[in-house]
Amino acid sequence: MQRAGWGALGRRGAARIAPREGVGDSASAEWRRAVQEARDQGLGGEFEPEQWVRVDEVRDEAADAVRRGRRASERSGASGPTGRPVGDQREELSRAVGARQAEKLDKVVRDAARAFERERYPESRKLLAPVTQRAPGFAPARELLGLTYYRMGRWKQAASELEAFGELTGSTEQHPVLADCYRALEKWDRVDDLWAELREASPSAELVTEGRIVAAGALADRGELRPAIALLGAHGWRVPKQPREHHLRRAYALADLYERAGDLPHARELFSRVQRADPGFGDVAGRLESL
Repeated sequence: MQRAGWGALGRRGAARIAPREGVGDSASAEWRRAVQEARDQGLGGEFEPEQWVRVDEVRDEAADAVRRGRRASERSGASGPTGRPVGDQREELSRAVGARQAEKLDKVVRDAARAFERERYPESRKLLAPVTQRAPGFAPARELLGLTYYRMGRWKQAASELEAFGELTGSTEQHPVLADCYRALEKWDRVDDLWAELREASPSAELVTEGRIVAAGALADRGELRPAIALLGAHGWRVPKQPREHHLRRAYALADLYERAGDLPHARELFSRVQRADPGFGDVAGRLESL
């Protein structure tokens, strides 16, 4: 059974799709608003957004994931963000900084999670940065800081923290998010490597699907639309009769690629399937109307 934790929050954002031809102005306007919001939140001049457009709206899912993770970590015997018992993680922190400091730092991480939940990402970062400096081996802090940087569009910093999280835990939990960071940085070889590792590990259908979407998006970014379509539609994949969210995300991404490749019938078919399953899924109604 997949644990409740912070893992899902980043994956919701990892299935971003590049803007379609003809809608760049709208997407750019959305990004400009996001930049202004970041500056309004206190980042000021140090915020230097890299050229990447966020298309999916993922904040509600992120908040839900953090909320589930916090509730789970407060229960006795629950697993924390790394999948190991919270007590074990606290013991590691105690060995690193001492019991008294460990208790304080653990509380700081919980406060950072609450700030993340409220979309106060600069606050979350300010809380977490000293923790990771004091206890660089404390995986939950490295993971949450990486996801915080990811939400802020700070791809290099996010990748650094999430690489550290992976090395500390051996987990592929954040591979889709990490791959998406490298996709934004156009480090294609690393995207391919992470997808290969995730596919081999096969931790869950949802996680592998998110990784597949990112890998396909990276191919499309390089102008390889047909290979991207083949990756998402591998082995004759079809939307199940009772699709789950990750099925709909895959179908939406595949429909987007079909549209970009000029195959409008297939794009219309898949967008229609998504809309029938979930009429409120993203902007699928608008996408269908535009076809």
